[in-house]
Amino acid sequence: MSDLAAEVSAVLRRSILPSVIARGAAIRVSAADDGVVTLETDGSPGAVLPILRRIEEQIRAAVPGITAVRLAAPTALPSSPGDLAGAAQRILDAEVNPAIAAHRGHVAVDSADGGWIRIRLDGGCQGCSLAEVTIRQGIEPLLRARLPDMTGVADVTDHEAGTDPFFSPEKR
Repeated sequence: MSDLAAEVSAVLRRSILPSVIARGAAIRVSAADDGVVTLETDGSPGAVLPILRRIEEQIRAAVPGITAVRLAAPTALPSSPGDLAGAAQRILDAEVNPAIAAHRGHVAVDSADGGWIRIRLDGGCQGCSLAEVTIRQGIEPLLRARLPDMTGVADVTDHEAGTDPFFSPEKR
C-alpha cells in the first residue's frame, strides 16, 4: 500500500468508517495515485452516496495531497471451491474485523463446504446478544455481495462459553 493510500486509510478508520458502518456499509481505499483516491464501498447501496461530499471534504482536509475522491463499485472476488474459506477470511480481516475490534470482537472462518461458510465469533462477540444481527445484517450480506459462490453463512460459535460479551443478554 502506498503512503498516500495508508494516510487515507487511517483517516477512513479514524473519522469516516464509524459513520459509514452505522449506515450499513463498508468503505476502503482501492487505489491512490497522483492525488486521486478511489474508494470502494459495499453493503447498503445508498449508505455512502448521501455523505460522499462530506467524506471527500474530510479526506482532502486531512490529507493535503488528495485532489479528488472517486467512488467505485465493489468487485466480486473470484474464488475456487477450495479457496472460499480463504477469500472469506480475507474479506473479514479487511472489512469486518477492524470495525468489530471496537467491541473487542473478532470473526474467523472455521470452514467452508458446499458454498456454506462457517464462522466463529470471538472476544466481545462471543455471547453478545447482538451477534445474530451482526451476522445477518452485516457479515452475510457483505460476503454474499463479494463471493458469488457462497450459499450462506452459519455461525458455529459456542455463545454460551462467552465470558465477556460486549452486549450481554441482560442488556438486550
